Amino acid sequence: MNPPSKLQAFREFAGKAWRLSTPYFSSDEKWKARTLFAAIVVLNLAAVYMLVLLNEWNRVFYDALQNKDAAVFWRELGRFTYLAFGFIVIAVYRFYLTQLLEMRWRSWMTRHYMDRWLSNQRFYQMELARYARGENAPPDNPDQRLAEDMNLFTSYTVGLSMGLLNAVVTLVSFVGILWTLSGSFGFSFQGQSYDIPGFMVWMAVIYCVLGSVATHYIGRPQIALNFQQQRYEADYRHHLVRVREYSESIALDKGEPVERRQLGLRFADVLANYLKLINAQKRLTWFTAGFGQAAVVFPFIVAAPRFFSGAIQLGELMQIASAFGRVQDSLSWFVDNYSSLAAWRATTDRITSFEESFAALPSERTTHAGEVAADDAIAIDDLELALPGGTPLLAAHGLRVAPGDTVLLKGPSGSGKSTLFRGLAGIWPWVLRRLRLPTDFGTRAMFLPQRPYFPNGSLRDALAYPQPADAHSDADLQQALRDALLPDLVHRLDEHDAWGQKLSGGEQQRLAIARALLKQPRWLFVDEATSALDESAEAELYARLRERVREQNGALISIAHRPSVAAFHARQWDLVPGAANGPRHQVQAVDSAQ
Repeated sequence: MNPPSKLQAFREFAGKAWRLSTPYFSSDEKWKARTLFAAIVVLNLAAVYMLVLLNEWNRVFYDALQNKDAAVFWRELGRFTYLAFGFIVIAVYRFYLTQLLEMRWRSWMTRHYMDRWLSNQRFYQMELARYARGENAPPDNPDQRLAEDMNLFTSYTVGLSMGLLNAVVTLVSFVGILWTLSGSFGFSFQGQSYDIPGFMVWMAVIYCVLGSVATHYIGRPQIALNFQQQRYEADYRHHLVRVREYSESIALDKGEPVERRQLGLRFADVLANYLKLINAQKRLTWFTAGFGQAAVVFPFIVAAPRFFSGAIQLGELMQIASAFGRVQDSLSWFVDNYSSLAAWRATTDRITSFEESFAALPSERTTHAGEVAADDAIAIDDLELALPGGTPLLAAHGLRVAPGDTVLLKGPSGSGKSTLFRGLAGIWPWVLRRLRLPTDFGTRAMFLPQRPYFPNGSLRDALAYPQPADAHSDADLQQALRDALLPDLVHRLDEHDAWGQKLSGGEQQRLAIARALLKQPRWLFVDEATSALDESAEAELYARLRERVREQNGALISIAHRPSVAAFHARQWDLVPGAANGPRHQVQAVDSAQ
């Protein structure tokens, strides 16, 4: 890669980090954020000032030792006590305020991105878009971006920026001291005499520049390896969660060997990449450890001739060594923080790809909002759905659902019945549609899937979801459970559990139906939501759902394969094969449910 390309890559990364960093300091918490940041800056400046005072103290103290001046020795020990106490106070509050800023920034950043992720079904559409591009396409594991990467980004950004500020201020403060103390270095070459002022400063610069260049070339592979490590860790953790969620099915199928093999493969990826990281860090540590150890004696080697010639005393030698160490530490900031910089860049790239995926959604989402129907009905004038890859899947034209209608949607598995419901709900991205919807469709429509979702918590939370539990009285909640044939749960409203795992498949479907009976929607879409029930329970619950919808002057639209369900529907839509050059299937209305 040529230098301009490297410079461009650095500029792009700096731009990403800046765009991620600035919103918090311009948010509704900006004054608290700026105050904390300013206080940390002041404490860093105070810490550097304390180092300057300690550097001067070095000269006086060691001169007292060389001159065997007991009075000055004990006086400087007392002065050191005050200096040390001041430095400790500054260090404690710098740490405390830094952690406080990181915590507040992470909290704001997590809320900001979580709100964007959970708005307008983005969390669902992002997964669809990602798998349309391929399972390995970004952004992988958004849970990790929110839980871990936000934490790492704020921690690295604050720590590295304050460290860089400290390095710059320390360099400015000590380079003048070192320049003055180091004197000049004279030598002759081809009969000409040369004199280099501030010799120790130039030696420090040369020493650190060479070290920084070497560090970059040795440690560069860590950037990509850190990015991959976070991904492999998240993939492994995700599969562990899936095993826990589907534990019963895996146990019934005796799938433990398969899961053990899958987990082993994912953990092998974690270990293989981590081993690469270890080796990369080992190579870097060989250099940085040697670089650091050489820096301890380097200033003494350079300044020793002046000390042995009597040009400087022990105190000045120690002051030179201290000042050289500070200058060298400042100039070696890149060397010392290379691993952190690599991890910071990987984290920044992961959050940036997460953010960019939000912007990518509108270009992939072709759904258009429906118009308001003039006659309080669902009118599907022109609806086309496609698969994630763009292949036309389903078309529906000239269909209508009015209040009081009961419609059964039938078709072979995989023909797009559930996808049609997703298109009507507005969550399927690959849709071209022209709809006219009732004014209350957004608030009074409800979709019952085959596999319902229940949040962990109390039973009343699971039953009322997504409404707050206190939106309904205990009497209404208990009656909904009775109507859904769940009398054993009536007195367990305040019991906390993972209801999605605790209840059987049939009980989960009945609890979802209880939720529908509780909320009383006008437009109810049922997608195989009684498939786990026996025919007797299914018939009783379908009759109850149909009656409740009619009470609300609404409509019931169902997907089902059992012939017995047809009795609860007056109309039927069939999915029939489409034209050769068009969608695979087309929705066709028939006179009555068969």
